[in-house]
Amino acid sequence: MLFSSIPFLFYFLPIVILLYFAVPKKLKNLVLLLSSLFFYGWGEPRFLVFMLVSILQGYIFGLLIEKHQGTKRSKVFLAASVIFSLGLLGYCKYADFFITNFNALTGMSVPLLGIALPIGISFYTFQILSYTVDVYRKDVAAQRNLINLAAYIAMFPQLIAGPIVRYSDIALQLEERSHSFEKCAEGIRRFVLGLAKKILIANILGELVATFKASDDKSVLFYWMYAFAYLFHIYFDFSGYSDMAIGLGKIFGFDFIENFNYPYISGSITEFWRRWHISLGSWFRDYLYIPMGGNRVSTPRHLFNILVVWMATGFWHGAAWNFILWGLMFAVLLIIEKLFLLKVLKKLKVLNHIYVMFFVILSFVLFDSLSIADAFHNIGAMLGAGGIPLISTEAVYYLKSYAVILVIGAVGSTPLPAYLVNKAKTLKAGTIVVNILEPVCLVGLLTVCTAFLIDGSFNPFLYFRF
Repeated sequence: MLFSSIPFLFYFLPIVILLYFAVPKKLKNLVLLLSSLFFYGWGEPRFLVFMLVSILQGYIFGLLIEKHQGTKRSKVFLAASVIFSLGLLGYCKYADFFITNFNALTGMSVPLLGIALPIGISFYTFQILSYTVDVYRKDVAAQRNLINLAAYIAMFPQLIAGPIVRYSDIALQLEERSHSFEKCAEGIRRFVLGLAKKILIANILGELVATFKASDDKSVLFYWMYAFAYLFHIYFDFSGYSDMAIGLGKIFGFDFIENFNYPYISGSITEFWRRWHISLGSWFRDYLYIPMGGNRVSTPRHLFNILVVWMATGFWHGAAWNFILWGLMFAVLLIIEKLFLLKVLKKLKVLNHIYVMFFVILSFVLFDSLSIADAFHNIGAMLGAGGIPLISTEAVYYLKSYAVILVIGAVGSTPLPAYLVNKAKTLKAGTIVVNILEPVCLVGLLTVCTAFLIDGSFNPFLYFRF
């Protein structure tokens, strides 16, 4: 089930909210758990088995790790939990990738398993891993209430697309959290804005991306239009979903971490990754990079650590070589920045942003490609290779058709709209106007989004594939 769907918006969510606030405090987590399992099993009920088994092993191993803390058994139980979690993820997501490459290297024909990828498995696997590791580190106490732990892992607001919420961040909220009209209103506001980003910007730009891929009249201009459309499409798609997740969390009394902070205004790739998918970056930092030694090692080992972490980051996104190359590309850029370029970039005012956007655009072309060869072809075409014409009739037509939404995407990916609203609130008359207009605008956005959902069928979500 998608957040941006009629069944979720007008059937599932209202019923869950009514049930949640109708039951006594001690049953609220149970309502969240049961509704989350229903939400997850809506499309493919068989995938519930993977999640429930994962939750159960995390619960059992968490208790065993804590019980035997300070002994070798604790480390054995942690290793068992990690192996189970990564083994299940590897089986579901990467088995066919390894078989395909094994066949290519050996010339054998081992049949592929053809395993369907359980939705959100990359996200809830990382949540379970962080929980058991934190219990081992004594950062948190093991959760003895299975319903509470299961509600944390399966919670539908952040289940399929993050942010990757760590148990340590909401452990206290699972036991005791506050509900208020103000917090609920803030959550609704955040949810509707995220929904609008997803439907009114991401989906429309996604149509341009799909149109480009189906076109037989490509040109350099069309390739760059596609690259910018995908750049804004993936941002508004994923950040919109994160906004909806954070908003839903607030409605149910939870405070989830921010996942995006205007990454396209960054002045370096280092800064970009502090602003993009923040929860994933911090997860790899705390559970892979730092345990490997981080930057507290020799320079060669430090560079090796960066390469491993970013190869893993790319591989987390998908079982294909273009994702691995995507991660390694960022690793190389980050290494260059750490060695000398960061000092230079800090002195620049405009060129640093151009540098960031150039490589980010190329990275997302690589990210969206079907293969490395396809990526090199697309990037080469953007640079005029292969005798591709500079301009085509179709490109001009679609540029005129999508120019406004591309400009909206460019402006909306900066802090400018939020700055103008906040600036207006500092003025007495502006505060009155904003307070009156905001609910009207939110209702209007929800109405328009509903109309788009009823009328259209193009409503994909990129991170389902991860």
